[in-house]
Amino acid sequence: QVQLVESGGGLVQAGGSLRLSCAASGRGLKTTMAWFRQAPGKEREFVSSIKRSGIDDYAETVKGRFTTSRDDAKNTMYLDMNSMRFEDTAVYYCAASDNYHYGPTPPSAYDTWGQGIQVTVSS
Repeated sequence: QVQLVESGGGLVQAGGSLRLSCAASGRGLKTTMAWFRQAPGKEREFVSSIKRSGIDDYAETVKGRFTTSRDDAKNTMYLDMNSMRFEDTAVYYCAASDNYHYGPTPPSAYDTWGQGIQVTVSS
């Protein structure tokens, strides 16, 4: 069984950068690893995903600003966030699935979740 733990969240000014990490214990990273986020009063939304093959996908709102990567030897996935905006403020979750998922996918496609970490962008 895989357990996921996010780290690296916090407060950043608009235009700044932040790196999130998602460490997997147990079996290690699954086939598709993803980031989601949920702002207050909003539904959880897809941010990015990266497959074991290295193929990555991004939501249109973060494309060109965020980069997802994975290090299977370290059982860790990363989310590098640049040019951050106030609207990036949310709780960020990492998620995992044994299946390949391409393009934006709903939360229901993933069966393993981290506890979430707060990211706040000040304007």
